[in-house]
Amino acid sequence: MTTTPAFLKDCQEVLSQQGFTTSNTWYHGTSSALLSSIQEKGLVGSGDQAIREATRKTMQTIGNSYTETTEPVFLTPSKELAYYWAEQTVRNRSLRIQGEEEPLVLAINLPDALNQAVKPDVGAASLLLLQEGENYLAYLAGCYQENGLEPPLVDLRKADRMDYLTQLGLAYIDADLDPQWVTPLTP
Repeated sequence: MTTTPAFLKDCQEVLSQQGFTTSNTWYHGTSSALLSSIQEKGLVGSGDQAIREATRKTMQTIGNSYTETTEPVFLTPSKELAYYWAEQTVRNRSLRIQGEEEPLVLAINLPDALNQAVKPDVGAASLLLLQEGENYLAYLAGCYQENGLEPPLVDLRKADRMDYLTQLGLAYIDADLDPQWVTPLTP
């Protein structure tokens, strides 16, 4: 189970029974190995080139064709939730890439025009039906309970679009984000 560093624990500030509050500040969880590229190029949709290349090679090895897709930049209104996803990124990368990597949370401070382009991640419904998504929902329930709140009961098939953001803390932006808006969070 994830043990979030104290300096990233923010659910008590951004979470209420109505869900997560949002602002122009968002968070993204990633691997420390990607920081220099992010500082140079910003957050780029489908930006983990090493994982994309490893996937392409694996698919070629087993004789399957590989069609690359472009994913948006995934965001959350909570440092704590971003840390969860950062740990998942490090775990997933460690399965294919050797090296020392640590979970890293980035703060993204968006100008108003870009902030309006952030959308609830309704596409996460398919992920949430898998074991990986079940693990996230259990983690999320723990955040609610740790703060004396009842975890949301969201029917993924019937949920309002905004529930994915407000209740589940899942968002995305379909744009690359300049390095000027991205700040790594450290203790």
